[in-house]
Amino acid sequence: MNEGSLRCVYRLPFPIEVSPPSSLISKKSVHIQRDVSSRRTLSPHMLKPSIAMAASLVTGRGHLHFSLKSFKEQDFRQDSWVSGVTFRRCVHKELFRLAGVSKLLRVHGYDCSQAHINENRSPLRAITVSCLRDGTTKYFDFAVIGSGVAGLRYALEVSKHGSVAVITKAEPHESNTNYAQGGVSAVLGPSDSVENHMRDTIVAGAYLCDEETVRVVCTEGPDRVRELIAMGASFDHGEDGNLHLAREGGHSHHRIVHAADMTGREIERALLKAVLDDPNIFMFEHHFAIDFLTSQDGSETFCHGVDTLNTETQEVVRFISKVILVASGGAGHIYPSTTNPPVATGDGVAMAHRAQAVISNMEFVQFHPTALADEGLPIKPSKNRVNAFLITEAVRGDGGILYNLGMERFMPLYDERAELAPRDVVARSIDDQLKKRNERYVLLDISHKPRDEILSHFPNVAAECLRCGLDMTREPIPVVPAAHYMCGGVRAGLHGETNVQGLYVAGEVACTGLHGANRLASNSLLEALVFAQRAVQPSVDHKANLKLGLTALDSWAWPVFPMSLGGDVLSDIIKKTMEVREELQSIMWDYVGIVRSTSRLQMAEWRIGELETEWEEYLFQKGWEPTMVGIEACEMRNLFCCAKLVVNSALARHESRGLHFIVDFPHVEESKRQPTVIFPCSPGKGTWSTLQLHKQQHC
Repeated sequence: MNEGSLRCVYRLPFPIEVSPPSSLISKKSVHIQRDVSSRRTLSPHMLKPSIAMAASLVTGRGHLHFSLKSFKEQDFRQDSWVSGVTFRRCVHKELFRLAGVSKLLRVHGYDCSQAHINENRSPLRAITVSCLRDGTTKYFDFAVIGSGVAGLRYALEVSKHGSVAVITKAEPHESNTNYAQGGVSAVLGPSDSVENHMRDTIVAGAYLCDEETVRVVCTEGPDRVRELIAMGASFDHGEDGNLHLAREGGHSHHRIVHAADMTGREIERALLKAVLDDPNIFMFEHHFAIDFLTSQDGSETFCHGVDTLNTETQEVVRFISKVILVASGGAGHIYPSTTNPPVATGDGVAMAHRAQAVISNMEFVQFHPTALADEGLPIKPSKNRVNAFLITEAVRGDGGILYNLGMERFMPLYDERAELAPRDVVARSIDDQLKKRNERYVLLDISHKPRDEILSHFPNVAAECLRCGLDMTREPIPVVPAAHYMCGGVRAGLHGETNVQGLYVAGEVACTGLHGANRLASNSLLEALVFAQRAVQPSVDHKANLKLGLTALDSWAWPVFPMSLGGDVLSDIIKKTMEVREELQSIMWDYVGIVRSTSRLQMAEWRIGELETEWEEYLFQKGWEPTMVGIEACEMRNLFCCAKLVVNSALARHESRGLHFIVDFPHVEESKRQPTVIFPCSPGKGTWSTLQLHKQQHC
């Protein structure tokens, strides 16, 4: 079966187990059987990497309830973890006798990594350090990819049980969390209920949500918000002294906890402060995650760490850890216009796919209906934005009205909820208006509200508008839809577990079943908080049970920075890669946007395949080798991988549901109310974007 091929499989009733993908190779139907136990499972034994990317609609729960297993003793030497190992060429030191010593010094000032922290440490914190022969391998009990709300919250909890490396692609604050304006939805008002929140979530998700997941998140959410407040996060309060609860599109009640229109920034601030104060957490900035380090034990895949590229020194740094949490965010930059920061290039999803993880529901890309349209501003930005400026959902929730350029209010023509309809409805309505009227943007007006109230609720939006010569208290804001949030991702169970042992996911990179076919506004930060917490105990259990021999650590080839190619060649490769990136984004916007068709999806599939082949041939003609790494090239391979996952998933769904609207199948089909599932690729097959670098042989 070729890359990008797919099969649609429909079976009822719930629950299911899926037979080994060997049945897929022989083109037989996926076998469905009833689980006789009380726990429904999609067994990791059933996920052998035996086909290229193939999207299927699979009946069943969105969960993967996996058991946590150790390596067989006969497969690995019975060495204890590095915290109990003395390296012959290393020395043990007591460091940091003064509590004020910079943590930056602890991470970067020595050519070594933390291996053990005394459980009964005194205030002086005696630390045992194991220095390595080349300084490029670091050992931790837990590794976290990403420094958004999910990664930081998880790190703070697991740090009570061991050493933690937080690996972040840029600055620690540069994450989707920091750009989240609206807030966190949680049942905190007396007139609200968990059942109300569940119903709103499931309706917005077009009934594709996993009900068990929805109940868990809506039930545990209020406690997670209270924990943030206890940690120092400051949210807006009303005149009565209680939390001010806003309302956004799709919500039946006021339940959005917020800090003006900069909620994500405030949460990030509080979490980062706590992380920097934690002696067991070590932050590695400007470390781009390349690939996970995995091994096979029979039909199961185990994850042991991750290779990274220090983008400031161009040094490859290998992190070995017992547990990895991926919280790297989404893939908004597969599109030319996105509210996501530059770091959102789908790295986590692509790496997990290459590591044999199951991917689900990638066709559901949420386009935020109201990003600032630069074309309609009195003062145009001096240069193109890297990411579109988001006009928060709360503007519509607070009474904002959408007009076309003829100043005609149009949302009541599309939905009885008007501006308070879910995002997919609003985005398609705006898209329809723009196409019918041949216009480039619509207008969002809240100037009928009191000036002080607008400035109080939306200071960030108001300030950005003023920089562009527009006063939102007096005139409407030009807006246009932009790619915003991936509802699909790495398929996860109720505790963030994946089919890869030792690999957990939380936040936008995960597909937990909460969002279904469309995310309800302000449910993303909530989901990240809940699943970061739920992943803690199984992670700790996995760490306690795992035994890994140090002799296994030399089995992965090292990625290399292509310094040998020379500066001119590298400049040519980067220039070509940027051109290819823009072309891929254009294809995705033109053919895989808000409204789709089978023929245009097939055209996108063909054009993306041709573009990827052309780009890879260019690289290798220039002397690039399969194990070479550079941030531009690695981001490009991840963008290609995620774009293909989206297209394959979209082609597999023969109905219009939630964020996936396809003109060939314009209606919801109850028989097709199943998640889309993409099983792992065959090792050694596919393209560069779907092959793990460390499994390649040096050329």
